[in-house]
Amino acid sequence: MYHIIIVEDDPMVAAINEQYIKQNPSFSLDACFTNGKEALDYLEDHEVDLAVVDCYMPVMDGITFLREVRHKNYPLNVIMITAANSGAEIQDALRLGIVDYIIKPFSYERFQTAMERFRYAKNALPDTDRIDQNTFDSLFRGQGDVPPNAYDTQVKGVQPQTLERIENYLAENASEFLSCDEIANAISLSRITVRRYLNYLLESGKITSRIDYSTGGRPSIRYRLL
Repeated sequence: MYHIIIVEDDPMVAAINEQYIKQNPSFSLDACFTNGKEALDYLEDHEVDLAVVDCYMPVMDGITFLREVRHKNYPLNVIMITAANSGAEIQDALRLGIVDYIIKPFSYERFQTAMERFRYAKNALPDTDRIDQNTFDSLFRGQGDVPPNAYDTQVKGVQPQTLERIENYLAENASEFLSCDEIANAISLSRITVRRYLNYLLESGKITSRIDYSTGGRPSIRYRLL
């Protein structure tokens, strides 16, 4: 079993990440943190295999956290999950050796692909001091692509009645891009539930999304029916 931590200051996103992690029996969620400094302090006394890290956080952001992890030579693998999609930020994360980079909003299947990519790469390394060329090529071909059926892609917990409520509200406001909070408040559901169904609808190709940077603070993700 692999030990994993979440580093995310948005409680709703952290809760979704936690739900997704707990559906994969190969991983044990050890702790959650709201910034990189808290996670870095934790790593001083705990061994962790994988961290799911946001980019925009107070106190210490994700890229700074990554730099500190590499500086201290912690054997930690990192998946970045963030609304940040600029080329410079992605290049910084890649140079610092991330396992995967997932741009919000994301689906259950995409999240599981990232975790299984890490697990597949770890399992592909033989327990030996020497690695032959074929093993090395297999590991790095396609950044450690996950073989078919490596994990169950079934989306769990999608209720037709709840899905219909969300789709109907989006249809009634088809000309607008709506935030998760706006939808949740309008139809009296929790933000976590609405976000999970929006991710499902995105993966199904029924809605589209865009990032709103006009809020002046944390970028807001907004959704609309196609």
